Amino acid sequence: MINTTLKYQVAGLDLPHIDSDNRLRRILTATLPNQSENSAHPQDNYWDREFFNLHQVQIFQQASESEQLAILQILNQGLLTESYFIEKAGVGYMAKMVMLAETVEERMLYAMFTADEATHLKQISHFLPENQQNHYQNPFLQLLAEVVESADKTVLLFVLQVVLEGWGLSHYRRLAKSCQHPALAELFTSFLDAESRHHSTGSTLFSQTPLTTHSQTTILEILTKFLLMVQIGPQSILSAIAQIKGHLSRSQKIHILEQVDTQTHSNTRLQILRSLMQKTTADVIVQTLETQGSFTPLPPHQCV
Repeated sequence: MINTTLKYQVAGLDLPHIDSDNRLRRILTATLPNQSENSAHPQDNYWDREFFNLHQVQIFQQASESEQLAILQILNQGLLTESYFIEKAGVGYMAKMVMLAETVEERMLYAMFTADEATHLKQISHFLPENQQNHYQNPFLQLLAEVVESADKTVLLFVLQVVLEGWGLSHYRRLAKSCQHPALAELFTSFLDAESRHHSTGSTLFSQTPLTTHSQTTILEILTKFLLMVQIGPQSILSAIAQIKGHLSRSQKIHILEQVDTQTHSNTRLQILRSLMQKTTADVIVQTLETQGSFTPLPPHQCV
């Protein structure tokens, strides 16, 4: 009897890398386009304190220079790690969609999108130390991995391509604009055309797909969880400061979130996400999320 159990899930977040001297690496390097490994020199901080609004945070300003650098390093590493794993999951997702394609053209598109994601993954990995490529203790990445495993194509199209790929466009554009490393800034900018095609394809296919009650319920459950992560603001800042400065009390956390203006931070992102959903035929989903308050940022005292 054939064993059909997969050792690794579709998202492949646990998928290991081969050794650096493995011949497959040389073949991969020769296959991928526009490689510029020589321009990638991992450094501590690609985004400065102003990017994270840390210049407004009292406990950060009062920290020593070495502590400030350490906090910034954690936050920078977090952004790069998240980007790396998003692209890693993207390779598996696009490959899955090749198999779910219902026309020749759709299959061809997703095959090409798989190559996009593979190229992005290779490029972003140049900026992330290999010892950081196996750690993804991040609630968003865990949710992403769960969604990629879904067997419901409508859910996949709406959540991953309409919402998250659309969100990714805004996110990568912001990372590129504020990045202090020219090569990395250029890399994020170069992702935009491909991400736009992925998003547009998802929107087009979703508009042609009937939305069943089951799919609608699943989408609402997933997006409620995702939007809550946005509503509660930049928790990564609290985590980074706590790792360097030690335990933070509830009042300290609230004070930090007030100083980084968490409600404005979250509201900007929530409105972008609502706008992405409003451009589709999923009016009932948007209305339900609106009614339950999922597009409303939470005040600092409700974020801790």
